[in-house]
Amino acid sequence: MSEDHLWAEVRAERREQAELLAALRPEQWDAATLCAGWRVREVVAHTTLPFRASLGRTVVELLKARGSFDRMADRCARRDAAELPAERLLASLGDNVGHRWTPPGGGAHGALSHDVIHGLDITVGLGLDRRVPPDRVGIVLSRMRPRNVAYFGVNLTGVALHATDLDWSYGTGSPLRGPAQDLLLVLCGRRLPAGRLDGEAAARFSGHPAPR
Repeated sequence: MSEDHLWAEVRAERREQAELLAALRPEQWDAATLCAGWRVREVVAHTTLPFRASLGRTVVELLKARGSFDRMADRCARRDAAELPAERLLASLGDNVGHRWTPPGGGAHGALSHDVIHGLDITVGLGLDRRVPPDRVGIVLSRMRPRNVAYFGVNLTGVALHATDLDWSYGTGSPLRGPAQDLLLVLCGRRLPAGRLDGEAAARFSGHPAPR
């Protein structure tokens, strides 16, 4: 797949997320997401940080976090979510739809994966009926490898993931079926609301509380 096509998908994903976020009620910005400990505003602060932070500032923040990217990301997301209003965070996303930030070594595919996964953290966490185009999810899934799954710490022993809306499967064992976007979240170690997955192992990957 060409870089141009990947960047077109990144732009489309960001535009769609900006439109969705613009329609949220104020209390939804403070609602929990699938990212443990992060509300909607922390997730958006995280995904828009590369648009607001220079390379120099990022290096400084990484040093403060003693070289831990996860610790740095959490600290920056919490700080910016506390300091910046939702309107500012939303503008940061809307103004940077075409920004070509990429995660280290990830390229355009990494940028798309980052945006899609965190967008799902928000919409599934809020119980919103947003379906990412299956072909776009398929692009993200196409490069999922055991090392990616290991990074997220998910245990898929004895489980085979089977998408119901794509010709895609992963692993061996007892079938676990669901839409591709939900299985992507499983690969990323997220716990989904009950009823989204089908199979003997469904309860193992469910347990996120239903939105109020």
